[in-house]
Amino acid sequence: MRVVLVIALLVAGVILSLSLGARAVPPAEIWAAITAFDPSDPNHLVIRDLRLPRLCAALIAGVGLALAGVLMQAVTRNPLAEPGILGVNAGAGFAVVLGVYAFGLSGAAPWLAFPGAALAAAAVFLLGGGARAGSGGGATPARLALAGIALNALLISLISALVLMRAEALDVYRFWIVGSLAEAQMRPLLPMAATVAAGVVLAFASAPGLDALALGDEAARSLGTRTGLVRASVLLAVTLLCGGAVVVAGPIAFLGLAVPHLARMIASRSVVATLAVALPLGPAILLAVDVFGRVVMPPAELRVGTTAAALGGVIFILIARRMRPGEVT
Repeated sequence: MRVVLVIALLVAGVILSLSLGARAVPPAEIWAAITAFDPSDPNHLVIRDLRLPRLCAALIAGVGLALAGVLMQAVTRNPLAEPGILGVNAGAGFAVVLGVYAFGLSGAAPWLAFPGAALAAAAVFLLGGGARAGSGGGATPARLALAGIALNALLISLISALVLMRAEALDVYRFWIVGSLAEAQMRPLLPMAATVAAGVVLAFASAPGLDALALGDEAARSLGTRTGLVRASVLLAVTLLCGGAVVVAGPIAFLGLAVPHLARMIASRSVVATLAVALPLGPAILLAVDVFGRVVMPPAELRVGTTAAALGGVIFILIARRMRPGEVT
């Protein structure tokens, strides 16, 4: 029953996202714009050219960040973990700013986010001991978390240095560090949808291994689980999910933290069940936050990254206050 309510919330978010904004469009006009497009009708133009791409970007980013958060919390066994803990978002932001600063690639800035995220995830895996085999020598939750925190701090420092040196890099950085759906029609939505879809498949394929890792590395190995391979596949899935999300919407903060906790309240403790609930819940919450930002200060709007960070910050504090000393799962 709860899962049905989540799906209903997503459907409601889709309808509201297409209906509300600077120009309110009734549902009948939305359906007509989709099935019988009239280029002379301004409502049809708003739906086709602005709100449908924005909706697609929200679905891509919501799924990507929510599932990446589930994977991060499962692989690190840390309830406060989210994609940023492995420096993936910082890697994407650094690649964008570096491309603009060093090579003048402003038009290609969205594409630079993906290799930046991939390299950051690979660096964390290597620094965290993922390349070392043997009992006690490979990657552990603590090593991965510490490597991610260190890399994230380094990348943020480098980004700050770059934007202080070049004013034109600052404008690009502002957009990509906050996150927004306002210019979704300019983003490569179809390729990033395919990228996130591949990440979703890999996430569900990695889920049984993550359930085994929850018992501890030694127990997981005794059950035949290849712990290094599971963690490597999770990092690859997170790269695909976060990279695709950042390309279409920028690095939206805290969505990957909040959604896994809400999904576990609805589903069982199984990673597969949590992923299944987070799949519609992530975009549903992102759409709700986006609609709120569009109607709270008309005709202006709050960027979705700002409103999501405000919501996620409150949830982060509530989770931290409920944790007991030494709790990691």
